[in-house]
Amino acid sequence: QRLKAAVHYTVGCLCQEVEEDKDVQFSKQSIAAISEITFRQCGTAGLPRCFLMLCRHAKRTTVTTEDVKLLARRSNSLLKYITQKSEELASSNMEQKEKKKKKSSTAKGERTPGEQEAAVTENEDSNMA
Repeated sequence: QRLKAAVHYTVGCLCQEVEEDKDVQFSKQSIAAISEITFRQCGTAGLPRCFLMLCRHAKRTTVTTEDVKLLARRSNSLLKYITQKSEELASSNMEQKEKKKKKSSTAKGERTPGEQEAAVTENEDSNMA
């Protein structure tokens, strides 16, 4: 029930965005109908079954971003949105990995490249004096 309410809320928000962009109006009944269709399509008979079939065909057990893109290919705007979000997530994950590497190297007493350069410059300055 909570999931259904969340879908209805999200559809309402999306319809509100479309209303602002395209200067159209959605009735409460149309929002409810779109929500119900979305909920049913994404339920056990819809997307999960498609993902399962894609994974079995590829002899995998994990749904990948490419699977999601494949199912979204009929809607250019949806495919573009999914691709953009996928790239943002990948970029964010890379940044987090870099931060973890820096933290672990600092904790081990290793210096980052910038710190190494500063230490070399400091040594050179002290040797000259």
